[in-house]
Amino acid sequence: MNLKKIFAVFKKELKSELKTRYAVSAILLFIFTTIIMIAFSTAGIKLETATASGILWIIMFFAAMTGLSKSFISEEERGTGFLLQISADSYSVFFGKLLFNITLSIFLNFFATALFLLFNDYISISFVWEFLLSLTLASIGLAGATTIISALIAKGSSKNALFPVLAFPILVPLILLGIESFRYTIDGGVSGGDSNFRLMTAYAGLIVSVSFLLFDFVWKE
Repeated sequence: MNLKKIFAVFKKELKSELKTRYAVSAILLFIFTTIIMIAFSTAGIKLETATASGILWIIMFFAAMTGLSKSFISEEERGTGFLLQISADSYSVFFGKLLFNITLSIFLNFFATALFLLFNDYISISFVWEFLLSLTLASIGLAGATTIISALIAKGSSKNALFPVLAFPILVPLILLGIESFRYTIDGGVSGGDSNFRLMTAYAGLIVSVSFLLFDFVWKE
């Protein structure tokens, strides 16, 4: 594992995304359209904290399914997978793509959250720093799971259909913890915030560690 190669893979992913910008633009449009539709359908209705947290996580989940699935699938579609294999060791590739996915996930989730709160301005965050921490941990967990799943299904058929089917069962614990954490940070009266943060940290660490251990086999096979 080489830090220079990790950042080289990260820069390659970033340049590739900035060059086309179609994927990010499509995801941002999806997020914007979804939130606008929710705003219109709930006009004049104040969402309960649990409902608002659940809706926000639905948006984040489907944004991740749309935006974070391309890590390794795009390499196979462009026929550049073999070139990447001979240019860098597998773990440099994994961490380079993971770093890019974390960056993209944080950007998308913060954008979705800011827009959601803008259209639901009656929702106030009781614990701002804890809310930002929860959002960051959620982004890392989503990126960690989607990176290894993308590598796993890259060479298979029906990739787009397989991705959410495989991702959802793995992400269920993170989604449940994330919803509870958002409830805690929005409504200070909800208990259990500290334990949720610890569990989300443990989940993010576990999913990245397991992905790291499995990646060499998945990538080379």
